[in-house]
Amino acid sequence: MKKILKQNLNRTLRKARSRAKFFGTAERPRLSIFRSNKFIYAQLINDVLGKTIASISTLSSKNQKKSEAAKMAGVNLGEIAKKLGIEKVVFHKGAYKYHGRVAAVAEGAREAGLKF
Repeated sequence: MKKILKQNLNRTLRKARSRAKFFGTAERPRLSIFRSNKFIYAQLINDVLGKTIASISTLSSKNQKKSEAAKMAGVNLGEIAKKLGIEKVVFHKGAYKYHGRVAAVAEGAREAGLKF
């Protein structure tokens, strides 16, 4: 199997394994992370209804470093969640390691007052 195909297969399997363990409700939605090479996206999801409650990305922060922009995205998402009356979330990092930009989003959300 070619190297890139194996990497994609392993990422898909890791994501499915991780997704099977987390479930978001209205009281405690799932904070899901997607990381691309340039940007990071985070969203609060109610899995009971299958709806996204709030979302944020780093698309508009072009003059910052990627990790700083990710932390600010976490802070902004935490503030949005507070306005919606959400205090606790289930953190779902997907197939990514809890390191770098993924950890920065989590730290930013914690600074804004969200609890995991």
